[in-house]
Amino acid sequence: MLMSNTDRPARLHYLANGFRVLTPGDHVVCAVSGARIPLEDLRYWDVMGQRAFASATLATEALSPQ
Repeated sequence: MLMSNTDRPARLHYLANGFRVLTPGDHVVCAVSGARIPLEDLRYWDVMGQRAFASATLATEALSPQ
């Protein structure tokens, strides 16, 4: 039986210009808000921290020095 990747979180390795799928899935979780981000909508991530963000605003807030 084939396993579906629907409703399963993916595990990714974030690179400077993209990402590599380590474990197949259909979404990742935002490091700040906890929102589900479909892989096709993923645009913002932190390469050094290896975490995803749901929006540019959340990424800027998380990565700005305190």
